[in-house]
Amino acid sequence: MQQRVSLITLGVPDMARAAEFYAALGWSRAESPDGVVAFDLISQTLGLYPLEKLAEDIGLPVEALGTGAMTLSHNTRSREEVDDFLALAQQAGAEILRPGGEVFWGGYIGYFRAPDGHIWEIAHNPFSPLAENGAFRWNGY
Repeated sequence: MQQRVSLITLGVPDMARAAEFYAALGWSRAESPDGVVAFDLISQTLGLYPLEKLAEDIGLPVEALGTGAMTLSHNTRSREEVDDFLALAQQAGAEILRPGGEVFWGGYIGYFRAPDGHIWEIAHNPFSPLAENGAFRWNGY
């Protein structure tokens, strides 16, 4: 298995609301079949899928899925961009869980919960600068 994640699928209770939220963050939808919303990312795709259908596909009840103890992370080029993005997310309907601030390892991060319940970290990591095309590589390599 190659070291990559090709598709991140978020089970969401309200497809229209979730699609509107990510569009309000400035993301553009990719063409996709009915019942699926997709946003092409740099080398990946974020998919939105009805929570009930995701549970059915997996073979578990909806209650067993939850959102898990994980975050999705979006890295920025500067500390200021972290604050700007958190403000944009809040305007789009997100709940700010932690405003932007310094962390022990020398970065600057904040967290928000999207209307669908998924938690995002917005981070500036001065030790992992983004490539010109926005790609993130650990330690900038």
